[in-house]
Amino acid sequence: MKRAKNCGWIALGCLCLSLGTVGLALPMLPTVPLYIATLFCFARGSNRPHRWFQKTSLHRKHLEPFLRTKALTLKSKIAVMASLTLLMGIGCFMMQGLLAAQLVLAAVWAFHVWYFTVRIKTLAANR
Repeated sequence: MKRAKNCGWIALGCLCLSLGTVGLALPMLPTVPLYIATLFCFARGSNRPHRWFQKTSLHRKHLEPFLRTKALTLKSKIAVMASLTLLMGIGCFMMQGLLAAQLVLAAVWAFHVWYFTVRIKTLAANR
């Protein structure tokens, strides 16, 4: 029973890792929360995948700085919001004639912009 439970946690961790990685290109998927869920699931399932994920460049580049400081540099914020705006703009353009879908996408975009500007602190750039 314990082995099946551990396998379930690891499988869920792999799913979160996959979705989080896709979220690097599609800003509609929240990368950082999915990577945090990956850490949680891997830690519950086994120490081995948990330690492995902590050594990956994905963790070191995207999650570790945010977890350590709960903040992003202005450059990181701008990069995230620019890619978010570009991809959601393309999505909105492709949904011409679907006003309700465009409004939902616009609301998601506005929430992301608000969240990144108001809720996430801005770090001074390292010089």
